[in-house]
Amino acid sequence: MQTTAVILRGPKELELGRLTLSEPGPGDLVVEISHSGISTGTEKLFYTGRMPPFPGMGYPLVPGYEAAGEVVEAGADTNFRPGEWVFVPGANCYQEARGLFGGSARRVVTAADRVTRIDAGLGPEGALLALAATARHALAGINKEMPELIVGHGVLGRLLARLTLAAGAPAPTVWEINPDRVAGARDYEVLHPDNDPRKDYRTIYDASGVGSLLDSLITRIARGGEVVLAGFYTQPLSFAFPPAFMKEARLRIAAEWDRDDLIATRTLVEAGALSLSGLITHSVAADDASVAYETAFNDPACLKMILNWGASHDA
Repeated sequence: MQTTAVILRGPKELELGRLTLSEPGPGDLVVEISHSGISTGTEKLFYTGRMPPFPGMGYPLVPGYEAAGEVVEAGADTNFRPGEWVFVPGANCYQEARGLFGGSARRVVTAADRVTRIDAGLGPEGALLALAATARHALAGINKEMPELIVGHGVLGRLLARLTLAAGAPAPTVWEINPDRVAGARDYEVLHPDNDPRKDYRTIYDASGVGSLLDSLITRIARGGEVVLAGFYTQPLSFAFPPAFMKEARLRIAAEWDRDDLIATRTLVEAGALSLSGLITHSVAADDASVAYETAFNDPACLKMILNWGASHDA
């Protein structure tokens, strides 16, 4: 069994090609992907060749860990059936390429315990579940405070703000320096940091991934305040000790989402408490994957790029 997939042969060497899939076992599903998202964080690092050493990394690889589609085959040991729609957080099922992520393909084979049932009516927004779960993981848990300030009004920043409101917490302030990304706020304020005089935030969530901001963020917290690093940072992080000492600053790193986050996020979406609308700004047929990746990584107006596999010639 073969599939069409996005293949990264090396930095900036991207093509659409054919790959052989692993044979599905009794605990596996075969899923026809309808939509997959392009990550401007980790995927961009692989695309540019700037990804720090990471277990399982290497080329050639199939990128993508945000995919949604329909089950077309279900193993005897699964509790799924053909026709169900699922979110797929990537797949390692290719004989000629690594599947460290592996979701950007027309068809994937994956263990049933990795996927999550979703409503088919979500359409392309179903591919956003991992990002929403990432935001939820940063917020949820014991001794975690909701953000008063969120840095960055990209998709992750917007989801953090929406989840904060869904939890019944006061509306956060959001910082954004890119004028193309200021619009789209829902019941919260988006400011340029130069226009925000406040220096007593109890909790700041950085969703920008810009590690050099750490010093300036520490100056904006209240005494005993916390800075939460919710992005992905490629360079070593450092900060000046005296200001952090004076503020008795706390630093927390938000890790990758887990299955509980995925289930909780899906429940919020299904209940109407969390909207995923307005986050996808670009959608391109998978046949034009090369153009889509360039746009996703280089066009500041592109919040989220989705590959439409149903619109490809391979559909």
